[in-house]
Amino acid sequence: MTQAFNPADLWLLLPEMAVAALGLLVLALDFLASGRDRDELAWLSVAGLAVSGVLAWQQLVQPGRVVVFSGLHVVDQYAAFFKLVFLASALIVILASMRFLRDQVMAQGEYYALILFATLGAMLMASADDLLSLFVGLETLSVSTYALCGFLKRDQRCNEGALKYLLMGSFSTGVVLYGMVLLYGVAGSTGLEAIARAVGTGTLQNPALIMGMVLLAAGFGFKIAAVPFHMYLPDMYEGAPTPVVAYMAGATELAGVAVLVRVFLLGLPGLQVDWGLLFWVLAVLTMTIGNLVAIAQANIKRMLAYSTIAHMGYILIGPVVASPLGVAAVLFYSLAYALMTIGAFAMVVLLAHGAVRGDQIDDFAGLAQKHPMAAAIMLLFLLSLTGIPPTGGFVGKLYLFASAIEAGYYWLVIIAVVNSAISLFYYMRVAVAMYMRDVPAGGIATSPSFALNIALLLAAAGTLLLGIFPGPILELARASAAVVGG
Repeated sequence: MTQAFNPADLWLLLPEMAVAALGLLVLALDFLASGRDRDELAWLSVAGLAVSGVLAWQQLVQPGRVVVFSGLHVVDQYAAFFKLVFLASALIVILASMRFLRDQVMAQGEYYALILFATLGAMLMASADDLLSLFVGLETLSVSTYALCGFLKRDQRCNEGALKYLLMGSFSTGVVLYGMVLLYGVAGSTGLEAIARAVGTGTLQNPALIMGMVLLAAGFGFKIAAVPFHMYLPDMYEGAPTPVVAYMAGATELAGVAVLVRVFLLGLPGLQVDWGLLFWVLAVLTMTIGNLVAIAQANIKRMLAYSTIAHMGYILIGPVVASPLGVAAVLFYSLAYALMTIGAFAMVVLLAHGAVRGDQIDDFAGLAQKHPMAAAIMLLFLLSLTGIPPTGGFVGKLYLFASAIEAGYYWLVIIAVVNSAISLFYYMRVAVAMYMRDVPAGGIATSPSFALNIALLLAAAGTLLLGIFPGPILELARASAAVVGG
């Protein structure tokens, strides 16, 4: 039985309301700002995201699960953890975007507002306890990111990548919606708990249930760029503005992870044997194809695109295991992945200046000779992406693999370890360029700024601290995972 609306429920949505109000305020102030340099809007966005982060932190450290708005929205530690990941991603990306926007003469107010609205959509997705509210959050995120990916209107590659993303995104939205409709037909409700009760421990004798499960897996597979739903991602990453790509990797993909775990573990627990096998296959295909194709890439943004695909394969180990440890590992790895990937893209922004896009591996040649600190920070991100200690990526993979071993998925762990070894080859190509190649004849230049330096330091510090002192975050991840992982 659904509960009636209570005006007090609005207090539980303060993190989302703060981001929504901030986005509207930035749009309003953009009309009043004079000149092309509107850095004050960026700093206002950063401050607002920090405030929303404090509100989300209060929900994270407070145990309990509260369902509000007639069962559409849930406030729990699982949602709060992902909200903090999204807010941190948006904050670091905005800092990394300020100089990039000035160089590209892009509309700053609209850009920051779209980042904020996309973050709002991701937060709504993480808190969705009903297929309807999930769809609202999904569309809020999708529409905002479609616009962000095509923000460089005069760039042909940007337009091509954005168009591919729009077409494939629209198709996947239809797939997700059709899957939701089929589940509604089976359960007679769009609430996850009601669907779980209706499905129970039934078998796949119902064709509508089969199609609903498969269509949702396919739709969410697109959102996280799992193979074979990944074809749009490399072109989109290569063409889109680099800070936007960083946001896509650190927030958009992880929003798909958040809803995938919640929907399948809470909405379809009785079919875990069936969708667990499906995700096992997707995880193997995703990490293997992502790593193998990344080897051949000379463009670092395309390489990181296939790296993203591979990392989504690692993250899928959590839903395969579907245990509290597996979900906790997904939460921890999501935070580590967001920091190290956004940091790597921020380094691409650092090298972009004038006609140099900074997106080729050759652009990193000799970086250690001219800018040793920048090279060391990039090496840290590369080591973390590979899964080498003492980094957050290593600890995240360790717990993902441990959860799979605990559940008896030994072959899945072996395949994942082999893939991690393969990834060392293409990540270290960048390290070799930085440390073992000479500076090119034209020299090497960086284009730093105060905000970009802060973004890099935040990402690097977070990546290192998660590897050295993972305990506090792991405890929060375990407490958050109990909501959906049993």
